[in-house]
Amino acid sequence: MADLRFTRRELTADEASFTYDPSIVESCGTIPDHPAIIGQPRAMRALEMGIAISGKGYNIFVSGDPGTGRSTAIRLATAPYVTDTSQLRDIAFVHNFRHPDSPIVLTFNPGEGKAFSLAMKEFISQLKQEITTILQSQSQLDGKTLSSIAQKLLSSIHKRFTDPIVLNHLRAIEQDLMEQAFLFIGKEPQDIPNGSFFQRYSVNLLVDQDKVTERPLLFETHPTFANLFGTLDTPGDVRDDRYLPFLAIHAGSLLRAAGGYIVISAEEMLTVEGLWEAFKRFLTTSALVIQNTAKSSQSAGIRPEPVPLALKVILVGSEDSYESFCEHDLDFLKLFKVSAEFDYTMPATKENIAGCIGFIRMVVQEEKLLPVEDNAICELLRFSSLTAESRDELTTQLSLVADLLRESNYWATTLGVTSIDRDVVLKAMGERDYVSSVTENRIFDEIATGEMIIALDGYKTGVVNGLAVLDRGPSSFGTPTVISATVAPGTEGIVNIEHEAGLSGEIHDKGLLILEGYLRKRYARNFPLSIYSGICFEQSYAEIDGDSASSSELYALLSAIGDIPIKQNIAVTGSVNQMGELQPVGGINEKITGFYNVCKRLGLKNHPGVIIPVQNIKSLILPYEIIDAIGKREFHIYPVQTIDEGMQVLTDRPAGVRNQKGNFPMDTLNRTIEDRLKDLFEISRPQN
Repeated sequence: MADLRFTRRELTADEASFTYDPSIVESCGTIPDHPAIIGQPRAMRALEMGIAISGKGYNIFVSGDPGTGRSTAIRLATAPYVTDTSQLRDIAFVHNFRHPDSPIVLTFNPGEGKAFSLAMKEFISQLKQEITTILQSQSQLDGKTLSSIAQKLLSSIHKRFTDPIVLNHLRAIEQDLMEQAFLFIGKEPQDIPNGSFFQRYSVNLLVDQDKVTERPLLFETHPTFANLFGTLDTPGDVRDDRYLPFLAIHAGSLLRAAGGYIVISAEEMLTVEGLWEAFKRFLTTSALVIQNTAKSSQSAGIRPEPVPLALKVILVGSEDSYESFCEHDLDFLKLFKVSAEFDYTMPATKENIAGCIGFIRMVVQEEKLLPVEDNAICELLRFSSLTAESRDELTTQLSLVADLLRESNYWATTLGVTSIDRDVVLKAMGERDYVSSVTENRIFDEIATGEMIIALDGYKTGVVNGLAVLDRGPSSFGTPTVISATVAPGTEGIVNIEHEAGLSGEIHDKGLLILEGYLRKRYARNFPLSIYSGICFEQSYAEIDGDSASSSELYALLSAIGDIPIKQNIAVTGSVNQMGELQPVGGINEKITGFYNVCKRLGLKNHPGVIIPVQNIKSLILPYEIIDAIGKREFHIYPVQTIDEGMQVLTDRPAGVRNQKGNFPMDTLNRTIEDRLKDLFEISRPQN
């Protein structure tokens, strides 16, 4: 006779609880006073290498979640190089006398651009004075005379600025004055051309690096054509008689960052049509073409000379945006050869714990918050692990820890206490839950009033209470959801009702196909699988995706096939593979907490609990109230490794293991299910 005994594991309160002992503050090692970047060694190495290499294409893409220290890391990585000003240049545009719509670009060593601009301003002043003097003396003013005056006034500038392009421009001024002499013939001093004429000899200094001691580090969070490339005035922007194309040019952030570093939001860049293509041309040529947009720069009729720029570009975005660039642009990896990926978690080593404690104390000091007790630091570390969803890790989004610290300071001040202790941190967390629980309470009300049909007690066949996580902005909460399955003879297999209704994502569809694979491997060894089954998320009207409910769907399906009642006071989560092995899922703490709150709201005391994958034990960081309920045997958590173990918890019946002949023992779950599948095959078989 087969041995039908079985065991089921249940977590004790000690196994389900997780805290940091206050002694960790003393035992974690040296706590830094001003920690820099914590827990991102790979990203920092990539950044440091990318910043150090000046070769073409060694631009950097920094990926990761906001709050992981990306901006701080960029500042730290560039800091050793900011005093090297050898790449800095003054950049100016001057009038092109042959082709006015193509202004000429001039580059200078730092400070020389300003000096040249002042020298040309002085030249214009002296030129006006010379012309006025000649006209007042009623002397003849011809081209030769004007050219001679220009040569005299420009001689000192010729000696000071020896760049060939600058010298060519100065000679062009002399030639232009000779050609424009007719404007002054027979004129009285008061009739000479106004100031707009002489502006053609001025300088539009766009980048002035005079007295600049560090390379620029510019963060462009709103990249557009205008913000990046600069702008061009059109004739309608100024009085026509004062319009000169070279004076219509205005610098963008690329010019202002010349010789240094520019940090650009990747996601924002993709929102502007044509911007990435124009930016890629700049990266490819290392020369900037100033333009408003792809269209308006043409309509303005101005084509400034390209500006050669030495510039390191750092794009900052999410992992998704990085993958999108790589997938859709074959040249992307040639232009961004360095990827600095910021992780969202870090190991909870003593070094990283010390860094987090140092960060907490630094925020307290810089923002003049109330003193923080050691037990409060432990709660903040516990919150960090909760955010990371692992007892062995901490979140690298330290901004989230800082936010909770600030809110704890608010509640400490409101409560009139003199320091931030453990109770104050728990108060701040409780208030967060309260103010964000409107939707959660509405769902619980619907369950309590019967608007949402869900049984949380007794037994049902083909019905399982799964667990889902709903997100609302920065907050999320868990809630039970009814999953039902029906079975009949047929060959259609498993029909995903959500898919048929257009409410199923690709990952959820895959999960349903895995269920068929499990049934074939587990039961249909000697006969075809012949079922027509429908699986549905009841009273769900939004898209379902992910595979964290696949085990729940399989439990409901097995219950329906074998006509086996299962408990309704136990909710289920976990994904499953074709071998029947449970796999870990995300949001485990929200799911357990949500089901506990529903049971508490309804006053259920008939041993409610949840089934979770055994791998998720290390993710459990539950509210203390749930730990107390587990200790009092008022709530239960069952970690399982296989579907068989889960079915035993849900039915209080043994699953059964095949014997040497390949048969399941009588009166076991698997025998009942297999026999039922055989019956369905016989019914579905064509009759002769």
